[in-house]
Amino acid sequence: MVAALAVAAGVLSAPANAEEKKWTKITIATEGAFPPYNLTKPDGTLDGYEIELSKILCAHMKVECTVVPQAFDGLIPALNAGKFDAIMAGMSATEKRKEVIDFSISYGSTGQAFATIKGGELETLPMKGELFSLASNEAGARKAVDELKPLVEGKTIGVQTASIAARFIDEYLKDVVEVREYKTTEQHDLDLVAGRVDFVMASMGYLMTAVEKPANSDMVITGPRFQGGFLGAGSSVGLRKSDPELKALFDDAIKTAKADGTIKRLSEKWFGFDLTPQ
Repeated sequence: MVAALAVAAGVLSAPANAEEKKWTKITIATEGAFPPYNLTKPDGTLDGYEIELSKILCAHMKVECTVVPQAFDGLIPALNAGKFDAIMAGMSATEKRKEVIDFSISYGSTGQAFATIKGGELETLPMKGELFSLASNEAGARKAVDELKPLVEGKTIGVQTASIAARFIDEYLKDVVEVREYKTTEQHDLDLVAGRVDFVMASMGYLMTAVEKPANSDMVITGPRFQGGFLGAGSSVGLRKSDPELKALFDDAIKTAKADGTIKRLSEKWFGFDLTPQ
């Protein structure tokens, strides 16, 4: 009994005596195919809003960071398998994702929007530019979706696999549209321009850049924009639940980047507008 009590006492006191993990090196995974959040240049190097921001965050945290590419749909499993330490890939901190990983505070929010082909039936979708929150005005968002349904019925939409756009379509429009999933947003853009899908849904920040590409000259943003609720609080750093110290480091660095105008400056450079979370 004495031995058992001694063991129990040791177990109970362990957390109090345990040292916090000290981070000196961090590997961050990104997609490298989701401009302007992240992209791969012709020479194979990574660039974009998140790549620049990660360097500033890492300097603030006083850690050595390496950024590596990873397919979006494999990001969360690979993070939990220990292949890297953090995710910065335009990933929204949704409640569903929070079931398996943790997130930092947000470093940007643009919402989800639609794009189609100029001159097509869907170019004139109503409520263009209007923003609906699934958190503060879910009834209004559902009403907007109900207005869209008869206009998109029978159409084919492209979304990225494992994205919040795919979740939105599954939640609201799967009964009226045919859904095609793609590994990257650039792939569904190609099929949109080629006429193999009628419209796509993705981050507004991404679409604003996509429509400016010469290859996408026939592509146009249409209809309303949605954010909040199960779409998440905005793009955040994905982290293992077992690394609270790393979350604290990122949270502090992002708070500083918000306060000193870094996020405003970088988002205006890459997106053309301020993504700073409010």
